[in-house]
Amino acid sequence: MDPATRLDQNHELSLREFPYIIRWRDDRCTRCGRCTAVCPVNAIEAAPHVHRRVFSEGGTPLPQASREIVHVVRQVTDIERYCTGCGTCTLVCPNEAIEPEYNPRNKFLTYKNVGGMPFRRGGRRNDPTPSTVDQLKFTRISMLTDPALDAGRHEFRIRTLLGRNLPAESLPLKRRGDRLVVGKTAAAKTPAAKTPAGLVAAANQAEPGFIPPVREIYPIRIGSMSVGALSPHMWEGLAMGVAYLNEVEGMPVVMCTGEGGMPPRLLKSRFAKYFILQIASGYFGWDEIIHAIPEMTEDPAAIEIKYGQGAKPGDGGLLMAYKVLKLIAQIRGVPEFVDLASPPTHQTKYSIEEAVAKMIQSMSMAWGFRVPVYPKISGTKTAMAVLNNLARNPYAGALCIDGEDGGTGAAYNVSMDKMGHPIASNIRDCYLDLVAQGKQNELPLIAAGGMGKTGNLAANAAAMIMLGASAVDMGKHIMQAAAWCFGDEYNRCNLCNTGRCPRGITTQDPKLYRRLDPDKVAERVVEVFKSADVELRKIFAPLGRSTELPIGMSDALGVADESIAERLKISYVC
Repeated sequence: MDPATRLDQNHELSLREFPYIIRWRDDRCTRCGRCTAVCPVNAIEAAPHVHRRVFSEGGTPLPQASREIVHVVRQVTDIERYCTGCGTCTLVCPNEAIEPEYNPRNKFLTYKNVGGMPFRRGGRRNDPTPSTVDQLKFTRISMLTDPALDAGRHEFRIRTLLGRNLPAESLPLKRRGDRLVVGKTAAAKTPAAKTPAGLVAAANQAEPGFIPPVREIYPIRIGSMSVGALSPHMWEGLAMGVAYLNEVEGMPVVMCTGEGGMPPRLLKSRFAKYFILQIASGYFGWDEIIHAIPEMTEDPAAIEIKYGQGAKPGDGGLLMAYKVLKLIAQIRGVPEFVDLASPPTHQTKYSIEEAVAKMIQSMSMAWGFRVPVYPKISGTKTAMAVLNNLARNPYAGALCIDGEDGGTGAAYNVSMDKMGHPIASNIRDCYLDLVAQGKQNELPLIAAGGMGKTGNLAANAAAMIMLGASAVDMGKHIMQAAAWCFGDEYNRCNLCNTGRCPRGITTQDPKLYRRLDPDKVAERVVEVFKSADVELRKIFAPLGRSTELPIGMSDALGVADESIAERLKISYVC
């Protein structure tokens, strides 16, 4: 072999360095070419291969050699075309001749960070260990001591409130005959006003005040995923599923649009009331929204002001240029094929006080104070500082906290795996802080980040509610449950940010997203929520809760890890 050739090969990677190794069976393969045609990253290719065979024949055999050229399916060792293990090749192979196999001893990240650009990906954290939320159990099972309910036959109303809930002494009530009607705001501070008679008397004498808008919603929401991050078929399927749940099943499920606006015809339709409009630091799509306000037939469910994402705290948003096709460019009001980067913070706001004073109030004013407005932040140690400022602001409708398992379309690997705050302790700390202020029933907390990560959506939601959340957001779970996303915690697939999603979920390429049927996505969305509703009833029934959520009812929780039990102030069970 030529010395120069040996030197070149010495600088190549072996397949052992990659996270997935393709197992290809020559005896089963018919060389149909389907696998190489559908691979989203071109990690496999058809290639000629020379087989050298040594044989000997005859009475006095002498070794002879023969060579023949055969066609094989070969995995490339180019680090830029590494196999992500999505398994699309296995899906289309008619003879089960090819399959990616996880390589637990891979050194992929050692070689991927080249060219001065750290590895960026979408999808999930690469952490297969169970999260704190998945370790929690429901240990208060009442059958004789409390009024336990029959989960299968009792009538339940599983709902929560989105928007600020005024305390009894501040309710804008006025007595008119034998009825209480909305009229004036009670502001009495005397001990006598704490009695029922005192409250009515105070209400009759109080001055008119601000009435915070409140929505009754289902406690599991579809979290923020934008038109652009998701394909048109995926977003349409989610929207249809949400509309069906509201109008046919009577479940007030809401969905957040993410940053990027909404299609104008949907924005002006009667379905707008099922959506939470998100405004983030890039303000993409907000020109269309503001111009549509006079023509909107329904108010949105709420306005979410995004300051951070759980998977990449401290980073802004990013939609790659190859996902900004004509439809996305029109909705967002930008040119085609340009990177859409949102700053890490809203550039006109320099503190939480200023953000509360300007952003929340201006958004409230835009809709005539009829719509709840609240911020979404990354899970962080500073969450309580944000919460304490919101607790003093009458226009703040809630606080959404996105924990470290929150999803994203494009984040540095180090952000997803090494940055952020677990959602369980963050929500628990904030709830106990509200309890200390006597405001635990006023400002709803919304938990996000890893809900349903292992398929236990209802259990995760119920656990977070008992830790103090009023509702939970889920995104990755609905992508996997409704559209069969391949991603997992072993760096499988994770192509969300590249626009090459093999399922057609997070791509704007028509050749890819046409693989996805929006009607089937909508059907699966309905099935996911109806199934979760049954499981929530099963969990809440032993607690005797049928018309109100057990928010903060932490005595119903237990965990086999003593340190977790001490941190969350719940029961240690083993």
